[in-house]
Amino acid sequence: MDLLSGERATESDHITEVKQIVDMSEEKKSPDGNGKVSRVIRIGTRKSQLACIQTDSVAAKLKELYPDLHLEIIGMTTTGDKILDTALSKIGEKSLFTKELENALERNEVDLVVHSLKDLPTTLPPGFTIGAVLKRENPHDAVVLHPKHAGKSLDTLPENSVIGTSSLRRAAQLKKRFPHLEFKDIRGNLNTRLKKLDEKADFAAIILAAAGLRRMGWENRISQILEPEDCMYAVGQGALAVEVRARDTDILEMVSVLHDSDTVLRCIAERAFLKQLEGGCSVPVAVHTEVKDSQLYLTGAVYSLDGSDSLKETMQASVAADDKSSEEPEEPVQHVGITASKISGEAQGRAERLGVDLANLLLSKGAKEILTVARQLNDAR
Repeated sequence: MDLLSGERATESDHITEVKQIVDMSEEKKSPDGNGKVSRVIRIGTRKSQLACIQTDSVAAKLKELYPDLHLEIIGMTTTGDKILDTALSKIGEKSLFTKELENALERNEVDLVVHSLKDLPTTLPPGFTIGAVLKRENPHDAVVLHPKHAGKSLDTLPENSVIGTSSLRRAAQLKKRFPHLEFKDIRGNLNTRLKKLDEKADFAAIILAAAGLRRMGWENRISQILEPEDCMYAVGQGALAVEVRARDTDILEMVSVLHDSDTVLRCIAERAFLKQLEGGCSVPVAVHTEVKDSQLYLTGAVYSLDGSDSLKETMQASVAADDKSSEEPEEPVQHVGITASKISGEAQGRAERLGVDLANLLLSKGAKEILTVARQLNDAR
């Protein structure tokens, strides 16, 4: 389904336009082998192997679309990368994996940064925006079993088997679904967590995002994909985001061609839902979204820490592209931090309202009380 019909020129026209903007830029330049001059685009990323793979994939797409671009990738270490002995939910920092990257963006040391969208808070610092949300990889969670449990599933693991996850969202859902299992925190990047699983007998399995495993080329380690009935995913999980300075209209225009319309609308609804709930990594909030026949379906849930108390509802909204053409606003409009001027503004607005409406429905049924208790218990642990 194309939600962009009637809203933009052909992609080739758009790319040509952006090339001209980039070529005319008076910012930092670098000569190429033909004596031409083109801008150096500096891309910030975390230094982890997965983050570098994700950033390389974005850089490759940009290079394919704009062959004259000179790209420079700059790796950085974030707070979340440094603190590995504490559960993420206990650190109390909203921008664990993004703050240092955004500082570099603010100081003009980089022109754009690539994130896993689920790491980005629903409210961005002033002056920043998400200029592109790429087509989503599988957003579901995956079970990776210790080699000695090969062939089993969470259902068939022995009583009191220990499952590693640092996510309150995963633990809350799985504790209720699989009461015979125990759950303990495990931190570190993908490589570190897999090493802890394989080389020690502490964990029978760990839970990871399927998207990360697939991007690393480790699909063979996936023992089981958790369906929404077992474990719904995190807001924005599986999607990559490109964050830029909102005032850099040339960069914003350049990266906008990377937007995937369905992913944008799904993630706007998810982020609006989380923002309205005032949730974050310190409380268990989960979602599931789908676009089908121009309808956006959003399922959202909140949980107590042990999963015994929960609220879950589903709502839907039309995200069909507008039949009538409307003029683009003079100033780009952000929807929960995302700027996507080539996608129907009406559709984006409906997606955002869907998230807010679903959150308000859960709040009217007692979600605030559940999340408040969950936050207090987590702080006291």
